[in-house]
Amino acid sequence: MTRRCRPQPLQPPTSRRTFLQTAGVFATSLALPSRARAGLPPLDRPIKIGLIADLHHDVMHDGPQRLAAFLNTIESEQPDAVMQLGDFAYPNKKNRAVTEAFQQAHPRAWHVLGNHDIDDGHSFEEVVKLWGMKGRYYTETVGGLHVVVLDGNEKPPDHQGGYPHHIGPVQLDWLRSQLEDLDGPIVVFCHQPLAGPSCVDNSAEVQAVLNEAAEKILLTVNGHTHIDHVVRADKIINLHINSASYYWVGGKHVHESYANEIHAAYPDIQYTCPYDRPLFTTLMIDQDCGQIHLFGRQAEWVGKSPAELGSDSGSNLIDGEEICPRIRARTLRRPPV
Repeated sequence: MTRRCRPQPLQPPTSRRTFLQTAGVFATSLALPSRARAGLPPLDRPIKIGLIADLHHDVMHDGPQRLAAFLNTIESEQPDAVMQLGDFAYPNKKNRAVTEAFQQAHPRAWHVLGNHDIDDGHSFEEVVKLWGMKGRYYTETVGGLHVVVLDGNEKPPDHQGGYPHHIGPVQLDWLRSQLEDLDGPIVVFCHQPLAGPSCVDNSAEVQAVLNEAAEKILLTVNGHTHIDHVVRADKIINLHINSASYYWVGGKHVHESYANEIHAAYPDIQYTCPYDRPLFTTLMIDQDCGQIHLFGRQAEWVGKSPAELGSDSGSNLIDGEEICPRIRARTLRRPPV
């Protein structure tokens, strides 16, 4: 008997009314080309990875509650691993309960380094040690799926200041060797995008390496941009996972979304357009069906949206499309490889 292949809700609603009143859960499908499927080693089973990006616990007053919603969901979803995609929480004593809650939620709890994870004065090497990571960049394998995690925070030779967004030659050589040695299928993760808005500054160089192994790579996944977006770079699909918490509008659009006492205690919130509930997702790779499912969530703006504030991203992004409080349903198709 042929197994029916269709995505299942991340949190099955008890009724249509409950479904519409709660998180708004959707499913997204990415079809894998049959030729790629035929050439890749089989997975042991459908593989699920719970993903949360850009929690920014040190910006938000309700960071622990947002993380708890994610952890409660994965407890019922039972993924094979969980991953936070960077800009999570400063690795200090004050935040120990938050980081430990994430790390203790699953035997495979993986970290990606975000540019803001060193804002409290730690080096990236210290963050790696405090979070128990294998390294700034590393590989993992679960159920036959190879996970490659990159560090997009390296400095280019001509760095002029600010947060760097670069993958240096040593790491790039390491990536090339990993892609040559791993037999696939592979998913590549990085905090900064490898293509599209706000991507690493040597994106063309990185994409050239990725496209050399395109028959093995299912997609790349990033955080950082706080948008809901997907972009193709030659043969590689690059998926931007929205922030768990907000969209950043900066100093020109200071405003209050919450009560005065919240803004007094958490002043950086004035530079954001927050989401009224946390966004996160589960990535499920079902090789038998030839599909990748991305389960998403719907939220609303707290207060004014970026467009209502007159914010212009300058990256051809549209409020209500890429700039939105949701991880939406999509149907994506990889190009032939």
